[in-house]
Amino acid sequence: MTKPFRGTAALLAAFLLAAPACKKPQKTHVSETDTIEEAPRLASSVRMGDATMANQLAGGFYDIESGAWRWTMQKFAVNLRPPAHSGQQGAVLELHLTVPPPSIAKLSSITLSAAIGGAMLAPETYSKPGEYTYRRDVPASALTGNAVRIDFQLDKVIPPGDVDKRELGIVASSVGLVSK
Repeated sequence: MTKPFRGTAALLAAFLLAAPACKKPQKTHVSETDTIEEAPRLASSVRMGDATMANQLAGGFYDIESGAWRWTMQKFAVNLRPPAHSGQQGAVLELHLTVPPPSIAKLSSITLSAAIGGAMLAPETYSKPGEYTYRRDVPASALTGNAVRIDFQLDKVIPPGDVDKRELGIVASSVGLVSK
């Protein structure tokens, strides 16, 4: 054998030995159900500083401030999962809020009301600044299904101004339904 032929033979042998390692991986079948992500399950309570829970805020909330709370508009709403057995026993709605001093200075008082599943909950009036919990019993009849919408309303808000262009209601830190 001549030298050029030996070089070609060696090259051909190397190619044949390396060929199995260069095989394309076979495609595996991926079904549609393997790629569709399931919607996150609703929680029974929402912390306003948790951005991952923003999908439960149905409207009327501004962005997170100080990593912990949100201003509300005059009307605001949240979607919550009723706690276990609340369809038979009812539950308690708790909204943790702050009425800031400027709100009372400008408005003298603010009245908060809520509705859930067609049930109107008793309003509460705040005439002093401070931290409060709006706590109301929710009848079992309003807690059917896997999700409920809670609509809140304030009787008045600070209107948009020169410094802050938003209407400002109350400061919300968390909202939830608690088992009885």
